[in-house]
Amino acid sequence: MKKDWFKRSVVYQIYPRSFYDYNQDGIGDIKGIEEKLPYLKELGVDVIWMSPIYKSPNDDNGYDISDYQDIMDEFGTMEDFDNLLKKAHGMGIKIMMDLVVNHTSDEHKWFVEAKKSKDSKYYDYYIWKKGVNGKPPNNWGSWFSGSAWEYSKENDMYYLHLFSKKQPDLNWENKALREEVYKMMDWWCKKGIDGFRMDVISLISKDQSYKDGEVGENGYGMFAPYVANGPRVHEYLQEMNKKVLSKYDLITVGECACVTVDEALKYASLDGSELNMVFQFEHMDLDSGDTHKWTDKKIDLLELKEVLSKWQYTLHNKAWNSLFWCNHDQPRIVSRLGNDKEYRVESAKMLGTLIHFMEGTPYIYQGEEIGMTNVTFNSIDELRDLESINAYKELTEKGVLSKEDMLKYINYKSRDNGRTPMQWDDGENGGFTKATPWIKVNPNYKDINVKSSMEDKNSIFHYYKKMIELRHTMDIIIDGEYKLILEDDRNIYAYNRLGKDSEKLTVLCNFTDKIQLYPKEVIDETSQVILSNYNNNEVGKLKPYEAVVYYCK
Repeated sequence: MKKDWFKRSVVYQIYPRSFYDYNQDGIGDIKGIEEKLPYLKELGVDVIWMSPIYKSPNDDNGYDISDYQDIMDEFGTMEDFDNLLKKAHGMGIKIMMDLVVNHTSDEHKWFVEAKKSKDSKYYDYYIWKKGVNGKPPNNWGSWFSGSAWEYSKENDMYYLHLFSKKQPDLNWENKALREEVYKMMDWWCKKGIDGFRMDVISLISKDQSYKDGEVGENGYGMFAPYVANGPRVHEYLQEMNKKVLSKYDLITVGECACVTVDEALKYASLDGSELNMVFQFEHMDLDSGDTHKWTDKKIDLLELKEVLSKWQYTLHNKAWNSLFWCNHDQPRIVSRLGNDKEYRVESAKMLGTLIHFMEGTPYIYQGEEIGMTNVTFNSIDELRDLESINAYKELTEKGVLSKEDMLKYINYKSRDNGRTPMQWDDGENGGFTKATPWIKVNPNYKDINVKSSMEDKNSIFHYYKKMIELRHTMDIIIDGEYKLILEDDRNIYAYNRLGKDSEKLTVLCNFTDKIQLYPKEVIDETSQVILSNYNNNEVGKLKPYEAVVYYCK
């Protein structure tokens, strides 16, 4: 039997640090997630994906792991996790772990031992190179600013870190290292977890030439051509699949930076040899500048149509898509592509509609279902995100951007926008904690919160709940063929899903705050509205940020 339950599932991402603080110390925790399981059950999601909860010194908010088989002190204990898993399963909710195996923390025992001696069995678990004339081995810049190489005086070598210097990259060329990773994954699977989201998994295979990269305006070489979708990545994932993934009934998704549709056909092939699906970021990079992401440029709708349609067309019947707008690394979509002021509710529903009716597995990021918005950071001191803080320092000191512009761009694009605490009610700190929260709460929690959303039958929450119900009951949403319509319209994104026996869905989304007209013949005469963010719909006309889904058979 084909294990394809992941196709019918809706995944909800939790950023544990910011979800709910059960023990009232200002930081979200595992018991906080357990406390809110009834809310997630009410929403109707099938799977929870948690950002890392493993032991970590927290240089990059848990993506720097010091022990893969223990729990971060701030989040609780392994007993807390076991209780969460049991309670979630009892409610029919699956748990997906965040697997971070491109790098570890520099405080992981493997790295601590590796630094001590080249004779250590752990030395070759990491990527070490000799310096060149007193400088790093090549010109690569780290994703988090500065060089991608750090000198270790203990062994007179440089180690590679594509991210923070406290996140040394693992050497996947080493078979013993790979076996350790598979053993650890198997341990979690035996515990009963239901899948893995794999952090930057497309970077695990490096081109062994370690050539200099093309120099960007930050003065460093770009590493992506030499590490993204590298020479042995599919070999490694097929090995992982054979040794671990294929032995369990799991949902798997790879975060694949720089992935192309051709590569995705391998990563996410329906033959099941690697992963179920990938996260691609092509649509999320449409508002980036030429050399870095820090701009306030808006995504062009025609470009968005082109990218999303390419992924829909190419993967159909061959591989599987993941569908998302938001996650812990992205700003809030209603502030990015919608109107988070006058039409916040309408545009949040419209953006959800566009994604949820496509072919693929939809991911909801915590707070997206109540229309949480970007926050205004008044100074760099309010930030917690390593990427934003380092980029601010590097780009302003080098004169690439002014401090005023950089803060403006951070308020638009920073990862911290997605990391502010979940807004549960209109009480202190949005009901997240009674202590001082680890990062500021968005002041608009008085108006935007779960409690008021659940009480209002016309809220974004109830709209998302309805979308999830439709996905669970209509096969055409799962396997209908996607077809873009009104291709050249700069204001409306419209598409059909074509099912069996002339069954058809037509999805229309107005991306503007103006009334937009479209040809009436786009809608079949026998069509009925099954979902809309307005109470009354008129064929041929869309109100500001209107979304409407027609169905006919």
